Amino acid sequence: MLHENTQTSIEISSKDLPLSCPMPAMQTWNSHPRVFLKIEKEPNLEITCPYCSTHYKLVK
Repeated sequence: MLHENTQTSIEISSKDLPLSCPMPAMQTWNSHPRVFLKIEKEPNLEITCPYCSTHYKLVK
């Protein structure tokens, strides 16, 4: 399933790790340089992409 890069908040699961933004399933996967986000090291399991401000939340 393709997701638009216009979403501001995305819930991910452990199968999506390692997390990179943009995610491979995003339609505009080349909208900014690919960056790996270490969400699993964040205390609240949430992180925001420094390029597009998409907010990710790891749901277990």
